[in-house]
Amino acid sequence: MLVTDLMISLFRLLLIGIAFFTASHLAVRGAVGAELELGGVSTVEPPVAEDLASPQVDSDPWADSFLPTPGRPAAVRIEPVQRPPAVPLVSTPASPQRVSTYQIQQNDHVLRFLGQFQTGYRRAVVERWLTRSGRYLPMALDVFRQKGLPEELVFTAMIESGFDPVAVSNAGAKGLWQFMAPTARQYGLRVDRWLDERLDPEKATVAAANYLSDLYKIFGSWDLVQAAYNAGEMKVLRAIQGTGTRDFWSLTGTRFLRDETKNFVPAIHAVTIIGQEPEQYGFTVRPDEPLSYEQITVPKATSLKHVASLSGIPLEELIRLNSELRLKQTPPDSPYHLKVPRGSAPALQAGLDREVEARKAAMASRTGDRGKRKVQAAERVTAGVHIVQPRDTIGGIAKRYGVSVQQLSRWNDLEHGARIFPGDRLRVAAVARQVDSEQGGFR
Repeated sequence: MLVTDLMISLFRLLLIGIAFFTASHLAVRGAVGAELELGGVSTVEPPVAEDLASPQVDSDPWADSFLPTPGRPAAVRIEPVQRPPAVPLVSTPASPQRVSTYQIQQNDHVLRFLGQFQTGYRRAVVERWLTRSGRYLPMALDVFRQKGLPEELVFTAMIESGFDPVAVSNAGAKGLWQFMAPTARQYGLRVDRWLDERLDPEKATVAAANYLSDLYKIFGSWDLVQAAYNAGEMKVLRAIQGTGTRDFWSLTGTRFLRDETKNFVPAIHAVTIIGQEPEQYGFTVRPDEPLSYEQITVPKATSLKHVASLSGIPLEELIRLNSELRLKQTPPDSPYHLKVPRGSAPALQAGLDREVEARKAAMASRTGDRGKRKVQAAERVTAGVHIVQPRDTIGGIAKRYGVSVQQLSRWNDLEHGARIFPGDRLRVAAVARQVDSEQGGFR
């Protein structure tokens, strides 16, 4: 009997061991071998009521870019190398107060994405990202340098949105930096029925730089910062508390982070490596011209269609430059700094000036009409005398000057039922009261 119980116990332990081994084996394959599916990658979401007036999202299939490749993936061998410190992406004076350097890793996680980004249809997607980055990279680098942030952090936007300023995720994150509305408002972006400044590339970049700076104060590691940017601060803090480690790469081997977050950070490292030296990885890219515009102040509640008619700027260009205007008009609460193509501000200013002059002329005309009527009324009362006009009656004149018919008749020696004629001059109450007080009145 004892032998039988012992054998049953050993059999149970064997089954438990097999179960644990299978689970851990599948977990390793899921974390290391699975293709990337990033939540920050943008997709076209179905329109909802509050977003009916939002700009249309480009049709780049971000999520599809990381689905498993049909058939056997091409073998790509990339030897880890010791890289010198990254050179500035654009030559400008160094930031006076740099927060910390950004260490680019070339571990197995990063090398896997580096290989994927160079092969198959993903290569075309990355080329599209690199091409489009030319519009916004100089601006983003300038903002990050002013904040003292590592320049390499700008490539976070490449994995977040592919440098698409009007990208929208299934979760409702928007813009170049894929802000959710509450976080956007927390960092100074206006999000309401009139404006969604998550879609303003420059304002969103400033907000993202401030957010990344705050995250670094919490975590002290740029890898953890980027993980928190994807997953949220609390999830990363719980992962650190649950494991006792503050090393992101160690956290990737645990269950505390989602695969999306585990893949997010190495994907950024991979595109940073490619973005700094695309030719070395076989990418021949001609970046788009940097976004260039100037701003002009327009009145509140000004429609973009009206601006286009005043200036001759194509409406589509105005919409593209001011994609944060949800209803394609400026907010009704204050004048607005509108972005227009460089060199077009004088034409728009001239159109606005013509409108202002036309409004002034119309107002002056209305004011002149009112003034003329006042003069005409004043001419009727000269030294306390009312000049009778056609259709005037004694009762109407008395009411006009706030006196009784008896007073008006007495001051002007009018008998009961007397008639008055146009051109007659009648004394009125103002004179009567003045004379009453000073000379005893008329008799």
